[in-house]
Amino acid sequence: MKKFFILVLMLTAAISGCSEKKTEPVSRDLFAMDTYMNLKAYGDDSTLSAIDKAAEKIMEFEELFSVTKEKSDIWNINHAEGRRVIVNKETADIIKTSVQIGSQSGGALDVTVYPVLRQWGFTTGEYQIPDIKTLAFLLENVNYRKITVDENSVTVPKDVQIDLGALAKGYTGDAVMNIFRENGIESAIVNLGGNVQTLGKKPDGSMWKVAIRNPFQPDTELGIVQVSDKAVITSGNYERYFIGEDGNSYCHIINPSTGKPAQSGIVSVTIVGEEGLVCDALSTCLFIVGSDKAETIWREREDFEMIFVTDDRRICLTEGLEKLFSPGDMCSDMKVEVIYR
Repeated sequence: MKKFFILVLMLTAAISGCSEKKTEPVSRDLFAMDTYMNLKAYGDDSTLSAIDKAAEKIMEFEELFSVTKEKSDIWNINHAEGRRVIVNKETADIIKTSVQIGSQSGGALDVTVYPVLRQWGFTTGEYQIPDIKTLAFLLENVNYRKITVDENSVTVPKDVQIDLGALAKGYTGDAVMNIFRENGIESAIVNLGGNVQTLGKKPDGSMWKVAIRNPFQPDTELGIVQVSDKAVITSGNYERYFIGEDGNSYCHIINPSTGKPAQSGIVSVTIVGEEGLVCDALSTCLFIVGSDKAETIWREREDFEMIFVTDDRRICLTEGLEKLFSPGDMCSDMKVEVIYR
């Protein structure tokens, strides 16, 4: 009986050892959507399979959402000359959401601004300052209301083109988190080119610490925000920009109402929330509308917190992050203000 008891204990230990959660992460680096990405997850032996599935989904979305890859859903829509295009269900879903957010934001987010963005050279690298007449002509076709989504088909008029750059990575991050959950992963963090999303807490039970870049010195940290089960997504004027012949700096975030790079007094916006898609869209919207409107939108909703930096070097954060944000050492000269409801 004693030998049998010992054998049972040994078998129990072996079985529990096979399913024991690993403290070392499974990590994967990849290049997609024109940026470097990293996926990191903790779990049992099935974690590698989940990482593989997530990487496959990312590459699948790139093939669907790319504005430059021939025969992608977006490329087909933009070259359909006004004809209806049958698309993947997920493409229809994200475009439908973009129209909804366009309406909710009063047009601050408008995925039909792509021809204007291209004219500035942000999609080609051939940077230039467009003349007023050219911008006026292009702006005639910038209107998210011209997009029609009917189940799995999308129609836009001739000369209207779309780009999902303000939404795609957030949408993708949500999909990755869903894959992880479906595969039993409880602790993970992904960085999709600056779009950070977390699942649960770290294996030791502590919160994830996500660094936010200092828009005035992008190689330093504005600070650290602690999160769990949240996305942390930032839009800033330091990400993609060029110096024009006039000596001024022009960033890639275009105000759809003017056709020019946004100049709202904000130089960086970080959104913290549960849905990557919402955070991605809001980071662009609030950068464009400025601090007063950003505060109004935050008070009207309850699904996100934010940190924004103004061009006069103020760090403004909403009350939900007051105890979770720590300024960086290089930001001692910047005033931190808390926004309350």
